[in-house]
This record gives sequence, C-alpha cells and structure tokens, in this order.
Amino acid sequence: MGACLALCSLASCASCLCGSAPCLLCGCCPSSNNSTVTRLVFSFFLLLGTMVSVIMILPGMETQLRKIPGFCQGGTTIPGIENHVNCDVIVGYKSVYRMCFAMTCFFFLFAAIMIGVRSSKDPRAPIQNGFWFFKFLILVGITVGAFFIPDGTFHSVWFYFGVTGSFIFILIQLILLIDFAHSWNKVWVENAENSDNKCWFAGLLSFTFLHYALAFMAVVLFYVYYTQPDDCTEHKVFISLNLIFCVIISFVSILPKIQEAQPHSGLLQASLISLYTMYVTWSAMTNNPNRKCNPSLLSLVANVSTTPSPGDSTPGTVQWWDAQGIVGLIIFLFCTLYASIRSSSNTQVNKLMQTEEGGGSGGEGVVGEDGIRRAVDNEEEGVTYSYSFFHFHLCLASLYIMMTLTNWYQEHITSPETVWVKMSSSWLGLGLYLWTLIAPLIFPDRDFN
Repeated sequence: MGACLALCSLASCASCLCGSAPCLLCGCCPSSNNSTVTRLVFSFFLLLGTMVSVIMILPGMETQLRKIPGFCQGGTTIPGIENHVNCDVIVGYKSVYRMCFAMTCFFFLFAAIMIGVRSSKDPRAPIQNGFWFFKFLILVGITVGAFFIPDGTFHSVWFYFGVTGSFIFILIQLILLIDFAHSWNKVWVENAENSDNKCWFAGLLSFTFLHYALAFMAVVLFYVYYTQPDDCTEHKVFISLNLIFCVIISFVSILPKIQEAQPHSGLLQASLISLYTMYVTWSAMTNNPNRKCNPSLLSLVANVSTTPSPGDSTPGTVQWWDAQGIVGLIIFLFCTLYASIRSSSNTQVNKLMQTEEGGGSGGEGVVGEDGIRRAVDNEEEGVTYSYSFFHFHLCLASLYIMMTLTNWYQEHITSPETVWVKMSSSWLGLGLYLWTLIAPLIFPDRDFN
C-alpha cells in the first residue's frame, strides 16, 4: 500500500515537472499566478547557478580537490590510476566563467525562443511555464559542455562580454531601485493620508535621513581612504562629481514644478539613488590596480599596509571575496527577487521593463481534475511581462554575477577599464533618474503617471 502511495506521489511530481503549468510552488503559495511562479522558478535556476559558482571559487577549494587520490592532474595519485581532471578549470575564476557562460547561453536561448509571445494561448507559452525537469536537464547539459571548451582565448574574449553585460545590468538594477523607491513612497504616503497616522511620514523621513547619512559617510570615507594628497586624482574627480550629481537630483526632486507633475516624487527616491551611486563609486574604485588608491578592507580594519615592498617581485594574489562584492551580491539578490514578483503602477518603468501594470497581483490557486494544485493562468488575454525581455534580463544577470564573483578579474590582472565602465554606468543611471523627473515637464501631453 505504501509503495502504491509513493508511486502516486511520484506521478504527481512528474506531472508538475513535465506538464504545461507550474504547480511546484503552489503547495506553499496557495495564491499564485502563472506569471509569478514561472519567474520565481527561473530566478531559482539563476540563484542555483550562483551558489555553484560561489562554491567553485571558495578559497582553498582547489587545494582540497588535489588531496583526493586519483582525481586532479598533479595531485595525490593512486598506483595504476592516472589523474585526468584539470582542477584549474573546475575551480577558481575559470570555473565561474564557464558556469556563467552556461547560464548566459541557457537564458539567451529562451529569450530567442520567446520573442513575440503575446498570451498563454501561444504554442510556445507552455515551454515558458512548464517542463521544468527538461529545462533543468538542458541547463546541466550546457554546463557540462562549457567545461570542455579549450582555454585558448575563451576567458579573454568572454571577459569583454561580461563587462558589456554587467554595464547594462547595473542600469537595470538602478531602474528596479527607482521603481521600488517610487512604489515604497507611494504606498506609505497613501497609508498616511488614508489613516491619518503620522508614523508613516515619520518612517519615510527616517529612511530618507538614513540613506543620506550613509551616502555622506561613504563620501567622507572615500576621501580618507581612497585618495592621497599627491595621488589618486581620478578618485577625487569621481567622488566629487557623483557627490555634486547626487545633490542636483535631490534638489530637482523637490522643485515645485516637479512635485506638481509627479506628486509621489521626493527625497526618498533621491536618497536611495544617491546611496546606490556611492556603492557603484566604491565598487569602481576597488578595481583600480594602484594599491595606494585601493586599499583592501582587511588592511583598513587591521591597519596593514598594502604597498608592496621594493624587493618583492611576486605578483599579488587576487582577492575574490571583498566587501563590495558581497554588497553587490546582496543587491543582485534583491533586484532578482523584486523583478520576479514586482507589480508596478509606474508607466515609465513598465515600458522600460516590458511589463504590464499590476501584473504581479495574486490569484487563487486552483485544483485540477488530477487533484494537483496549479497556478492561475492570468495571461490568457495577454502576457503580464515580456517573456523574451525577462530572459534577457537573467542573461545579463548571469554576466554580472560572473564579474562580481571574480572581482572583474582578467587573466592575471585587474583591468583598469572596469573602473570607467562602472563610473559611466553610475553617470548614465543618474541621468536616467533625472530624466524620469523632468520628462513630464518637457512632454506635458504624454502620460507619465
């Protein structure tokens, strides 16, 4: 009897894995829409690949693998057995490049397949919303194949793909943060007005002050630790320019004309964007190969000099894990989750992100004839988000993860070009936010609500 029940349970799981509607998460999400569940599962694939990449690049992983008898080339051997595995490829920055290459190809493949899907009635929609087991097998297959790519120029070429994709993804992160701040401000202001509870306004004021305080503190620390009186001119320019730009967007956001055109714009959004801009500035400065202008966090805390001694000709080791990388991963996780469940009323952001207003609202999970709880198909009349753009976003996220985990490392050097890539993305992002403020004034006949 128990065996029969087990077989029935396996059959139910198989129908979820191979069917045309996502039901894997409906047991724990009783109110869920098809569109939301699908995005969460694809995001889980991305996070799973990220976890594998993190494990691969952990310090000492290659040393531990070489201790396994008969495994790594040049490691511990077993008499009569030849070690065939090249552990230089399956761990370290090379493994992260190949893992993220596989994820990029996987999501790019689906981005190409899903171009032009308008509703769940499209024959390609079941591929998007189901068959998870087979999609997982495809991802595993691409990953295995990626580790057989010869070294050659692969890592050098793929580095520039990573830089380009990361530049675009940083802008997407900024768009999502702008949207989050707008939604946050709108909800709390409406709650305060409807309930006459001033605690909502106090909360907005507190978070705004916190964001500005952290941003100002970051500027002070940057001047103290990332500049020198007779050196680091670029850093001084970067910090000063972004400080000025943050003051400008803060001033513009509270102008009477801006407030009249956009009642929900304010200092909360500007403060959050200012704080994120300071993070990008910090991230850029940590990629400066000049160690006098780029001290490691460990040296700051322990007061250890990072300047190499004159007689030391040994190249410095690359620090994979540092504070800005960890902060970058946290922001990435937040933006990925937010992109999966967001339901925005911001028309400008919805157009940029190819989503529909209110698309993420929850429905009631339904139980099919087979007794399996399934998500509600809320896309019969039209999709709530662009399938293709969502996969393109995850494709760029894969490249961003690759560059973040490897600290923008290029074949034994830290490329100075990455400093300018990050700084230019921060300037373009600030310009984009400024445009969201002034666009309703420049084009009053258009709907920017």
